[in-house]
Amino acid sequence: MRPRIAVIGRRAVSVSGLRFSGTIAAEAMGDAVFGAGGEPLILHGGPRGRLAELPGRLAGFDGVLLPGGADLGPARYGREPHPMTRPDHDEQDALDLAAARAVIALGVPALAVCRGMQVLNTVCGGTLLQHLDEDGPVPHVDAPHEVSVEPGSRLASVVGHRAFTVSSYHHQAVDRLGDALRVVAWASDSCVEAVEHTGADVLAVQWHPEDLFGTSRQDAALFGDLIERAAARRAATREEHPV
Repeated sequence: MRPRIAVIGRRAVSVSGLRFSGTIAAEAMGDAVFGAGGEPLILHGGPRGRLAELPGRLAGFDGVLLPGGADLGPARYGREPHPMTRPDHDEQDALDLAAARAVIALGVPALAVCRGMQVLNTVCGGTLLQHLDEDGPVPHVDAPHEVSVEPGSRLASVVGHRAFTVSSYHHQAVDRLGDALRVVAWASDSCVEAVEHTGADVLAVQWHPEDLFGTSRQDAALFGDLIERAAARRAATREEHPV
């Protein structure tokens, strides 16, 4: 049976075929999880005021994927908005932050992508750089660029220690690093490209591995690693609570 991966849903005002708003996930993300051997399941945030139930809901999954999305509201990390910041819906922020906190507390295996990494940094007490210079030496918005990986890191054990090209789509980045996080990859302009939690089972990348899942060995390995960790959790849970 495939490990069940909770993909935290994105709120959408309009969805084709629906009369009202919807909770969705990028097809590429679902394809990558499924292609790596997992069962992607979109997690609906639930009615307003029910986030206290989220840890119990996530505990029933084998792994969690914290996906990309729009900008996190800067008030969430104690900053005034930059003119180029485009915050998401406040309820989306609340859901994503609660999911990241639950993942850390529960020890559920997780992969955080783009905004997901920024959310992780925020719940760990870090801050974000709200806008990267578009004329900088590395193109971060809708462009490929190389990342370097920290030798000996957990990330290096998954993707290898050599630099490789990633698909990038972000204009914000980690500024002050959150507690219990370790930088394990960066771009040539020193932009933080990946972090790992030193206590929880969480790996986070700033780029979009789902974009090149089918052609990039490293990106495919990230999803494969999530499924392996989720499968191990599933097996351990069954041993502790046999049917």
